[in-house]
Amino acid sequence: MSALLLSLLLSASPSRAEQELAVYPGTVHTRIGEDLLIGGQHHRLAYFTTTDSLTKVARYFHGFWTKQGYPVVVNGDLQREAVVSAFFTREGLQRAVVLRTHLGKTVGFTVLKDLWLYEKPASTGGGHFIQVEGALFSADVGSRDAAGGSLHRTQVVERGLDAMRQELATRFTSAGYAPVRESGSKLDGQRTLVLEYARGAEQMLTTLVELAPSRVAISQAWVGTDRPDGMPNADAVRQAREGTP
Repeated sequence: MSALLLSLLLSASPSRAEQELAVYPGTVHTRIGEDLLIGGQHHRLAYFTTTDSLTKVARYFHGFWTKQGYPVVVNGDLQREAVVSAFFTREGLQRAVVLRTHLGKTVGFTVLKDLWLYEKPASTGGGHFIQVEGALFSADVGSRDAAGGSLHRTQVVERGLDAMRQELATRFTSAGYAPVRESGSKLDGQRTLVLEYARGAEQMLTTLVELAPSRVAISQAWVGTDRPDGMPNADAVRQAREGTP
């Protein structure tokens, strides 16, 4: 009996993992990364756009999942934003669609979340990122596929933009990263800096946005792979590996 039970569990797990994201008819859905690890839980994400009203799209998903007999929850004003969620209790899955209106269209993000499977976020992530102390807000997201993996960290800190830039530059160098390029711009009155660093087969892209004179949003994106052609900046990776400027 134990062998039979084990066999059933092993055969059932892949089928659950391969379940597809919900689809709105007549639209093209674009996957966002591969399987994502958000807060220790596995997610799959995709987005789509349609000229149909937000209310029409929300009603479609509500009716579709309700007819299948699943508990469905709707949140939002159903004019500018809405979230429709269905709970597949037997499979331990949550399917949801997050809707927003933008430039006369409805933008939707479909989500597949595994409610049973939890994976403790890899502690190695701290070694990739430059740790910024005293963050008012911090969130990590991980993604992995056959070619490698990526990690994303978003933080808000009470610092000036220039002071934060100097602190990060110093700590990147101490961590063994080499600078690739730096660029700056101003959008809607907010200063923005983009710092690119490389370390072996790793790349780090850090974006700083000045929210206020003494408050900065930091977005760090780390990518690591054994394939130079799989990197956002293959030349930078090649130069870092060869030790050339």
